[in-house]
Order: sequence, then structure tokens, then C-alpha cells
Amino acid sequence: MVRCDDLISVLFPHFNGVLVERVFTECGVVHIVARTLDGSASCPDCELPSDRVHSCYGRRLADTPVGDQPVVIELTVRRLYCDNDRCGRRTFVEQVEGLTFRYGRRTSASRRLLEAVAVALAGRAGARLAVVLHSVVSRTTLLRMLMALPDPAWKVPKVLGVDDFATRRGQHYGTVLIDCETRKPLGLLPGRDAGILSAWLREHPGIEVICRDRAGSYAEGARTGAPQAVQVADRFHLWQNLGTAVEQGVRRHNGCLRSPASGPGDVPDTEPPPAKEMSPFEARIRARHALVHTLLDQGHGIREIARELHMGGNTVRRCARAASPEELLGGRRQPRPSQLDPFKPHLDKRWAEGLTNAIQLHSELQSLGYRGSYQIISDYLRPRRRRRIRAVGPVPPGARQVTRWIMRHPDRLSESENQQLTGVLTRCPELTAAHRLVRSFAEILSTRTSPHLKDWVVSARAEALPDLHSFATGLEKDWDAVVQGLTSQWNSGPVEGRVNHIKMIKRQMFGRAKLPLLRKRVLLTAAR
Repeated sequence: MVRCDDLISVLFPHFNGVLVERVFTECGVVHIVARTLDGSASCPDCELPSDRVHSCYGRRLADTPVGDQPVVIELTVRRLYCDNDRCGRRTFVEQVEGLTFRYGRRTSASRRLLEAVAVALAGRAGARLAVVLHSVVSRTTLLRMLMALPDPAWKVPKVLGVDDFATRRGQHYGTVLIDCETRKPLGLLPGRDAGILSAWLREHPGIEVICRDRAGSYAEGARTGAPQAVQVADRFHLWQNLGTAVEQGVRRHNGCLRSPASGPGDVPDTEPPPAKEMSPFEARIRARHALVHTLLDQGHGIREIARELHMGGNTVRRCARAASPEELLGGRRQPRPSQLDPFKPHLDKRWAEGLTNAIQLHSELQSLGYRGSYQIISDYLRPRRRRRIRAVGPVPPGARQVTRWIMRHPDRLSESENQQLTGVLTRCPELTAAHRLVRSFAEILSTRTSPHLKDWVVSARAEALPDLHSFATGLEKDWDAVVQGLTSQWNSGPVEGRVNHIKMIKRQMFGRAKLPLLRKRVLLTAAR
């Protein structure tokens, strides 16, 4: 059996330093009335014990919920005299360890709970969760609690990772610094220029290796701020820079992407059976069916046909599924009586004579006694008119798509992609050379054979590829860091992961958080 006092001390360890006088429930809130124990307390400045009471007053503290009910502690505390003449404090209020702190309106346990909520969710989202936890708190209070938390302690790393992140993409950027060994973030700096990184490095000496991207500002900042450190250009960024150069080269040869094809062809006219045996409705259905199947035989897709013929996608699909026009006509093969029937021989005669203007034909028929509308004549003549449609060839691949094919491993290309890439390379010897250089550079990166890199640069300069020339020039300017990237075990993978973490934190706050708040949350969420 467990005594009641022992159970209370286990469930409420922060009440060990007070005397609980009463517990009651009112309006769904648990009230705990307590007072501090008699005895001496130490002055917070000089730490001299004192038991001389000046006065007493009550404090109202919010505690963590119990039994899904909010808890309020009504605590009576003492104000004591400080008997040290050399101390500047004359009186002080005693604090209960684990329960109270200066100017606090919550217990230490409740404050720790809200601090965890603030770190995880920040303002409004944290305030909504706090309501579920029976702690009513405003978003600004949570933000103040978050900003008051101390930064995690860290020591100067041996291997530093540096990369940029966007606070507002395309306009404002910052710099994230991490310890590549522990993968913990060290700080977020405003801007991404060389001066900011150089100043930080001078304030934190002792760094031996700096992993960075290919940005010239970071290279300059690392060189001036930590000249003794070895710079490592990450292999991922090398491959990314090569992809950018290849894409620019593909755009230079954009004309090679389109396969040579015959000029725009005309769809053969679909002459209907004699007009006397076919209604305008049936003529339209037969012409539409023949037109759709002609385009399908040429290799066009449903969407292309619908776009070119200005039809709905479902209409084109019905025509494509029907093997013959009769499946679309159903029971409506026989022509329906029309006001135009007595005048059709005259229309056929005038059409054969070369009069194709429906307005003039409508005027002639009116003089002969026709009382129908112009639209009936137009519908009757429409199947006879020559319909021409631009032959839509296969859509040529875009520059980015061809770049992805060139940069991707050949074994990961589908048969269709491989065929299209082969066609592009066949039509363009420059892109063929770029593809060969990409594959050899990929071999250097995968096998990490830095001695072959110099030969690759020579091969790249021998080709008529100005964009790869620029890439090779960049490699030579940053040669030591590039060689270290191919030989060293360190890379910027942990930094890229931390950048994704920053993006997640930004999205939680809808991209509206300023750098101090973003920095605090990134550091604290990574430490927990």
C-alpha cells in the first residue's frame, strides 16, 4: 500500500516545499490553496539566510492540468528582511524551488511546457495547442518566452559547413553554419557576402576544414577569415554547376531538338456519300469520325486532336473508340425530312457550277420560295467544304528535358527517352561532345579520381562548347577546393539537410518570420 502523502509527493514533487491547506474545484478549475513553510530563506543577492518576516502576500500561479482540468495555485509567500548591511537589497521574497520564480505567473513546470510548445509551433499555432493543454496564453507571450530561451551551447567545430538559404526567394538570403561532425546548426547570418562569413570566422578561430558550395563570395570569405582552413568544394555542387553549363549549351543548339519532318500536311478531304442519301447531321458525324481517325493514324494524341479541331476531349475519345461512323450514328442513319429537300438539286447544281457562298445561295433559294433559315443551308454545305488542318508533329523535347537526359545515367533512361536523346545527339555533334564529357565527368565524381580531372579540362577546352569552357575555367580558379572535394571524406550533405529544415520552419510560420525568430527556432528545434 502507498500512503496518500507519498502519492502526492510522487505526483506533485514541486509541492514538497509548501504546505497545502485546501484543494477544491470551482467552475471546472482545480484550486490549490497553500503557503510556504516557516524557516529561513537566502537573499538572492548576498545569499545570507534570514528568518525575519517583513510581510506576507498571495501569489496566483497557473500549473499544468490534472485530470484534464486546469490547475490554479493560490500560494501565500513571505517577504523577509536582509540583515546584511553591505547588501543593497533591504527585503526579498522567498522562492520555492521547482514551483516559483521572480515575476512568474506560472509554475516552472507550466512554463517549461509552454516553452516546448513555443519552440515547436511558435505563435498562433502554439496558442491554439496551449488551449487544448488548458493553458490560455497569447501568441506574443509564446514568442517572448521563445526569444528569452538561451541558445544551445556549442564549441568551435573542426569541420564547418557553409551554405545559403532564402529568407525571401530571389530577394533576400542568409547564411547557415553547421558543425559537419555533429550536424548541429551553429548560427544563421544575415546576407551571404564574403564580409559576413569572414567576420564570423575571425571571431571563432580554430576551424580546420570548411565545406562550401562553389559561390565565389564564400570562397573569398573563407580565405580571408580562416586562411589556415582547408576548403572543400562539394561534389553535389560540382555536378549542379555542370548541369547549368550543359543546359546553357543545349539552349544554344535549340534548333537541334526538333526532328526534321515534312511540312505541314493537309488532312485528306472526307467526301460524304451523295447528299440525297445523307442528312447534315450524319455528314458531320462521318466527317468528324474520318478526320479523327486520320489524325490518330498519323500518331497524334487525343489532346492534340481536341486542341486543333476545337472539340471536347470526350467527343474525340468517342470518335476514337468507334470503329465505324455507324456506331456513332446509332439508329439515325436515315435522313430526316427538311425544308431544304425540294431545293437540294438546285443547291447541288449551283455548287457544281462553282457558287460556294452560302449567303448568295440563301438569297437565290428565297426567291424560289425557300422559307427556311440560312443555318440549314450552311449545315448542308459544310461537309463539302475542304477542311484543312495543320499536321501537328510530336512536341519536341525542351532544353531542360534534354539536359536531364544528358545528366542522367544511361541505365535510368526509358526506351523512349533513350531514342529521343539519340535522335538529338545524332543531329547535333556539339551536344554529342557535351554528352561524352558529362559521362566522363560523372565517372570522375563516382570513382573520385582527381588525377583525371586535368585531362577532362583539356578535353573540354578542345570542344566548341563555350559554356563548358566557362565551367572548366571555374574549376581551375577553385582547383584546390575541387580536388579536396574529390578526395576528402567531407561534403555539404549535412548542410543541405539543414537547409531543408530551415525551409520547413519557414513554412510553419508562412514565411513571415524575421531572421532572429527563425534563427532561434532553427537552433532550438535542432537541439531537442
